[in-house]
Parts: sequence; C-alpha cells; structure tokens
Amino acid sequence: MKLIRFGDPGSEKPGIQNKSGQNLDCSAFGEDWNEAFFTNNGLARLEQWLAVNQSNLTEVPANARIGSPIARPSKIICIGLNYRKHAEEAGMAVPEVPIIFMKATSSLCGPFDPIYIPRNSVQTDWEVELAVVIGKRAKYVSPENANEFIAGYCLHNDVSERDFQLRHGGQWVKGKSADHFAPLGPILATKDEIPDPHNLRLWLKLNGKILQDSNTSDLIFDIPTIVSHLSQYMTLLPGDVISTGTPAGVGMGLKPTPRYLEHGDTIELGIEGLGISRQVAMKDPEA
Repeated sequence: MKLIRFGDPGSEKPGIQNKSGQNLDCSAFGEDWNEAFFTNNGLARLEQWLAVNQSNLTEVPANARIGSPIARPSKIICIGLNYRKHAEEAGMAVPEVPIIFMKATSSLCGPFDPIYIPRNSVQTDWEVELAVVIGKRAKYVSPENANEFIAGYCLHNDVSERDFQLRHGGQWVKGKSADHFAPLGPILATKDEIPDPHNLRLWLKLNGKILQDSNTSDLIFDIPTIVSHLSQYMTLLPGDVISTGTPAGVGMGLKPTPRYLEHGDTIELGIEGLGISRQVAMKDPEA
C-alpha cells in the first residue's frame, strides 16, 4: 500500500495512492495514519477494509494540499554522515558507529510545502534522504529481526541550517529543527512495495540542476543495523521516523564555493518507488 494524507495543515485526512497513481480519500476508515493506527495493527486492518471498500472511495481533489503521509510522530531520528562521499565532502571521518541526532517533530511538513529560511539564517542547506517508518514498538532489537519492526519508507528532505548546526554550540539539533525543515512524503510505501531498500536511486535538483545523485547501496550502515542500534538506546514507537543519511552534493560541500538556499530557490527531490517532492525556499513569514 501507499499511504497519503491531504488537506490543510493540522486538519489532514487519510488516503491512499492506488496502483494507477490516483489519490483516494480514506476518511471513511475512521483513523488517521498515526501512532495509534500503527500500534493497533492498522496496516493489516486497512488492507482488509480496502479489499471491500476501495471501489467506492472518492478521488482526492487535484488541487488538494498533500501533507506528511504520517501524523506527527513521537520522534524524528536522523543518522549523520552515513554515505562515505558525504563524510568526505564534509571533511569528517567516516564514522565507526552510527551518528545519531534528532529533529524536532514540529519541523515536519508536507512534501510540497515551502521551506522556511529561519531568522538570522545564512546557511540553509538541503539533504535528500531515505526515511524509515517504524511499525511496532521496538526495544533491544537484533539486526536479524529489525525488518519485522518496519512499516515502510518515505522520501525526506533533511533541511539543515549549517551555521546553527556547527557554530552555535550544543548539538546538531539546533540546525535541524526549524519549522518546515522536515518535508516528508508524498507517500509512505509499505515495505512490501520496496523489495530492496538498499538499492534505490535518490537524487535532488536545485533550480533544475542535479546536485545529489546516488544510490542507497552506498549506505555505510544499512537499515537493519540502524534500527537495531537505535533500539539499544531508546524505545522506537510506531510511527517514529528514522532518516538514514544523505549522499554527497549538499550545499555545504560544493566546490569551490558552498551554495545555500535563497528566497525563491526551488528544490526537487526523489527516491525510486517513493515519489517526488518539491519545495520553494522562502523567508520565514514569522521571522
């Protein structure tokens, strides 16, 4: 299945994308795609419900806003420097264990919402990433069993303010958590839709020019390793998002001169099987 959510921010409705690419309204199912849904075997129940009701579902209006495919999760966890060439372009050593940091869940937004450049920002950057969504409570999971705890996969832009991240003291979270710094979606593809998440092309364009173009086969730490590692330190809850890292080609690493987002820039990104998202950078309206 491919799950979507649509509607105004804070009032999104649940839906699916069918095999023909149509977005269908699943409001009649009576649940949002949130922690409670995943906790209560929601994917299996939804599949059974669709077998009976899908032919009666109405199409989502073409002009409807597409939101994050899951409601705000308990955690957005990110893995840093998880592609070898990205570590090299950042001038940092290839990690021996996964580097973990968090994004505030309030940074979550839809895949076509604008990126807000925060007040006092001078280095807002882009990062195309494969995100994993947890399907059931996971604690002390082994790598061999990690796949059992995955609901599916999403496209994520791990927007980052490098000056805040690296030169404002404290943890990377400062540069990762501004409003609209986590465009997620457009779809959540259940794991049966993605037979091999370790062989997916991922790419990103800035104003039509491709800057990131890689494959998840280049991950330093694979997904079972990441899920297992995280579960040793924290309980992963249904609906939690794990963003697995970005390949080379971020603005900070461009040579000879780094390039950061400016008002009006257009970012387009995609992952094989997970769709395409697009954001326009703009000054934060509250700045």
